[in-house]
Amino acid sequence: MTPAEITKVQAYLTQTFGTKGLEVRARKQKDSAEVYIGEDFVGVVYVDEDEEGSYMFEMAILKEDL
Repeated sequence: MTPAEITKVQAYLTQTFGTKGLEVRARKQKDSAEVYIGEDFVGVVYVDEDEEGSYMFEMAILKEDL
């Protein structure tokens, strides 16, 4: 993901989840970025290959975290 895409997605997720501690960080893979709240990793955002300009957010919720 480009820096401009990361900024746009971070603003959207921050507004949607209502948290100021959310950060989207670049990865080595160019088609995705990692999402953190504080220092806690919460998921990955992927570029949607089927619809240009769209993204998919994937978040796992583990049994031991509940």
